[in-house]
Amino acid sequence: MSGLQINFSPLKEPLGFIKILQWIAAIFSFATCGGFKGKTSFIVSCSSLSIKNETIEAAFAYPFRLNQVSLHATAAQDPLCGVTWSSYFLIGDFSSSAQFYVTFAVLVFLYCIAALVLYIGYMNLYRESRKIPFIDFVITLIATFLWLVSTSAWAKALTDIKMATGESLIGQIDSCSDKDVHCYFDSVTSMGSLNVSVIFGFLNMILWGGNAWFVYKETSLHSQSNVSTHGAGTVAPPTGM
Repeated sequence: MSGLQINFSPLKEPLGFIKILQWIAAIFSFATCGGFKGKTSFIVSCSSLSIKNETIEAAFAYPFRLNQVSLHATAAQDPLCGVTWSSYFLIGDFSSSAQFYVTFAVLVFLYCIAALVLYIGYMNLYRESRKIPFIDFVITLIATFLWLVSTSAWAKALTDIKMATGESLIGQIDSCSDKDVHCYFDSVTSMGSLNVSVIFGFLNMILWGGNAWFVYKETSLHSQSNVSTHGAGTVAPPTGM
């Protein structure tokens, strides 16, 4: 290809090195969120039928459309204790926040690959051009803002997911308030990987925000500001008599 000059030295500079960190952080962001699978369960006993400790559970996963996840008895026939548990669903649809976060992380991952190819193979064209560094700078600013928005939205959704699948689940089921049906919360899958995804989201925002300065230095805006600064500080020599 015209202009191709393989050179790995840009990876030793902040511009390229931080891009590698952004690429890795983007992988962790969508992998820890998009690959999650879990379940929540509680114990049911029926005093009138002498049925003790039967487990009711619901399995959920990305993209967290909980309102489409129904309960079911794991070892007994439904209905149990006179209740058709499969008619109950978890509460909440958090797919918009989760998919926005994961989709954006994947797009950032692809952009980082394209940027690294540009830095390694076409750095000469990058620094000779006025438009390419400026476009890179604008994308960096937009990405920083979108990391903040997407991660904040996903963090709020995760908090709601924990509420919908935790101990408060019992209070959402009308049949559990029946005097003959006793429900006790059992367990919910650890959401440590989802917590990590939020951490990496904010880490990405910091990386992209910090890298904005190094991308800005490659633009003509920075060179013009340097020329203006040096020009303003120049003192005209005295004229001869």
